[in-house]
Amino acid sequence: MKIALAQTNPTIGAFQENTDRMRTMVDRAKDEQCDLIVFSELIISGYPPMDLLDRADFVDENIRHLQEVIGSINDIGVICGFVDKNPSDGENALHNSAVLFENGRILYQVHKRLLPNYDVFDENRYFKPGRAIAPFAYRGHKLGLTICEDVWNDKDLYPKDVFARRRYPVDPVAEVVEGGADLIINISSSPYWMGKGPAKHDMLSQLAKKHAVPLLYVNQTGGNDSLLFDGVSMAFDSAGHMVARARDFEEDLVFFHTESQKGTIHPVSRSVTATVLKALIMGTRDYVQKCGFSKVLIGLSGGIDSALTAAVAVEALGKENVTGVFMPSPFTASETGRDTETLATNLDIELLRIPIDKIFEASLGEMVPLLGDIKTTVTGQNIQARLRGVILMALSNSRGALVLATGNKSELAVGYCTLYGDMVGALAVIADVPKTLVYELAQEINAMGTIIPQPILDKAPSAELIPGQADSDDLPPYPVLDKISQAYIEKNLDPDTITSMGPAPAVVSETIARIDRNEYKRYQAPPTLKVTTKSFGYGRRYPIAREYAWQGDPPK
Repeated sequence: MKIALAQTNPTIGAFQENTDRMRTMVDRAKDEQCDLIVFSELIISGYPPMDLLDRADFVDENIRHLQEVIGSINDIGVICGFVDKNPSDGENALHNSAVLFENGRILYQVHKRLLPNYDVFDENRYFKPGRAIAPFAYRGHKLGLTICEDVWNDKDLYPKDVFARRRYPVDPVAEVVEGGADLIINISSSPYWMGKGPAKHDMLSQLAKKHAVPLLYVNQTGGNDSLLFDGVSMAFDSAGHMVARARDFEEDLVFFHTESQKGTIHPVSRSVTATVLKALIMGTRDYVQKCGFSKVLIGLSGGIDSALTAAVAVEALGKENVTGVFMPSPFTASETGRDTETLATNLDIELLRIPIDKIFEASLGEMVPLLGDIKTTVTGQNIQARLRGVILMALSNSRGALVLATGNKSELAVGYCTLYGDMVGALAVIADVPKTLVYELAQEINAMGTIIPQPILDKAPSAELIPGQADSDDLPPYPVLDKISQAYIEKNLDPDTITSMGPAPAVVSETIARIDRNEYKRYQAPPTLKVTTKSFGYGRRYPIAREYAWQGDPPK
């Protein structure tokens, strides 16, 4: 057989658009004389549909569009994912399913067996797991059809950094191979995060080699809210060699021949930093456009975070759809204005200059009788940030443009940000990007030509809300802060273990305390694009009101 691996970018609930994309890919596959085309998990509805699955009309529309696709495609086999109903009472009402159909008939159907219920996943909330099923004979092969998590439970994968523990008592891949499958097909909607790609490649390669059968993996691409899907659909021969691969973060179509066990290999990003940058660009584009917008506003501060956000937005949406807003206060240095203008010129975007001096002084005048001289206090600093937020949201209302928040993960972790100020926006583009990685991404952008001015890269980070202010007045050096934050947030390490990695005990204790007590801010933050193993948002669910801290003595 010649098989097409169809990597598409579905929008949740856009049933007609999603199925039209399928038909386009089918036409291309038929032009290439393919016998079978394979699409991703829940391609009909888009993934993850979350509580839309509680709506009967949503599920019915998904089934109706599947039926329309089945009736409209001939002369090629099609594998795709959809939401099916579970007729049994007293159980979850749905299945995460995959079908193989051809010439108007469903030939084979399976339900996802392993339902992830950790991090950003909560499939047990909606779906009932499927039962073991025999492989299906099709065009001279016996297909072992699996869905996403079904391939992530081989006992030989554990324990490893990415595969911390085995979560399920069964291994669907081993079962279908024991049943005689000579070709494993896995349809996935597997979100991206840094480091997952190489581990996933190795895992799939090992599975193919271990069972001595070819393995096809088809993953969706695109951004759906915070989740980013890298695609990188792959095929491995029976010796575990990758013989086909689709591009990362793009729709693509690649081919695999079962007889020769050869395929087409397309290029992917050359480095971890380049991959993260491409992920952020795709995620920004999809969030804005899938929400029905085209234009964005960015508060430009003259710092590296807003510069990076603006550069990402231009790549995602085009320079004509990005407006920078520079809002100097009495404490803004003249160099900051020049750097901002240079950045806007380099990006070729519109730049609005709206000083906040007068409205800041007017606000202070109204508050002095009640609060006293607050100009350079934390209260006065937050007033400046919130005035900027008011201006950005007013422009958003008048222009119909989304505001992109510019804070990074390091700041959000310890609450070094202002509610209803610099945190306003529809999307926090880099809020899962640690500050140290912000600099690496900026250098990646400048490798394509000088976009972010060198003075922005060189200057010490500062909010410029009081004279002579620097981030280092309130925070540890960012390399230290990021090391502690990553260990605590992404790895759940205890203070003693983190201290053994080098940071001073007092710095570890204060950083962890700040992370804990700023949970309330993160609950009110815009959605962010997930690029690390543990981002803030619904993948990390901590209570706000609590009295729990690490047990035992403070780190020594």
